[in-house]
Amino acid sequence: MTGNLKDYLSNYLNDTITKVTPVSGGDISTAYCITTKNNLYFLKTNGAPNAMAMFQKETHGLKYIAKTNTIKTPQVIACDNFEKEAFLLMEFIESKQAIREDYNALGEQLAQLHKCSAEHFGLIGNNFIGSLPQSNTTHASWVDFYTHERLVPQLQLAKQKGLIQDSECPPTAQIKEKLNPYFANIKPSLLHGDLWGGNYLISKAGDPYLIDPAVYFGHHEVDIAMTKLFGGFNTTFYESYHTYFPLEDNTSHRIKIYQLYYLLVHLNMFGSSYYSSVASILKKFSA
Repeated sequence: MTGNLKDYLSNYLNDTITKVTPVSGGDISTAYCITTKNNLYFLKTNGAPNAMAMFQKETHGLKYIAKTNTIKTPQVIACDNFEKEAFLLMEFIESKQAIREDYNALGEQLAQLHKCSAEHFGLIGNNFIGSLPQSNTTHASWVDFYTHERLVPQLQLAKQKGLIQDSECPPTAQIKEKLNPYFANIKPSLLHGDLWGGNYLISKAGDPYLIDPAVYFGHHEVDIAMTKLFGGFNTTFYESYHTYFPLEDNTSHRIKIYQLYYLLVHLNMFGSSYYSSVASILKKFSA
């Protein structure tokens, strides 16, 4: 963080910055805890060409979730450009290690978020999944949305990057044919969209917070699929959540299908280490 940005933020906040501490902020942006005389703030900076657009969409997602009054998100203080970098300034949530009661609250509050519905799948306005564009063009059909706005764009990108072969990608019509039996009677739910273990916090007061969203209206099991992709959350979280959204006969099959999207995203962002996981699920579409 440059001294010029530090001075700029001090003036913006009308509060003297006394300490700047680098913190873990993911793989995309540089993150800091900003200590002033009166408050703590969380700052992300990024010099990529699309950084401002990413931060604007993140801001929109955080506010969108907050307006539901179901689960908390950090308050956004500023989203702007300074010199050659974009930055996002938010309140700093002092977090703690989650205990059983916290996981229970997280499961319940996520379920309440998922009860927020809409007429169509998707969202007005596209956003990002990680650093990749995420299309949210609305569809009345979940099969159409998940095929055309989630799987097909990532498959096409992976082919362009030479990460998968054309012969490994099932035709769009075949994807939809395979999905149809499992995608009946699905209603739109407001999703976090990227709910892995690094994208929620438990505050010192025990309140769950969601961060780094990639929001849209989709099947509620998509968020659950992402929670299970890298080890899973605490069992209390799932027990609490499934009180409101019970497991169904096709849930386990759909979880794999929904994880394919995230695995394709990771393949396209981080490379071939995710290829085998993607290929094994793609084979199911050809069986």
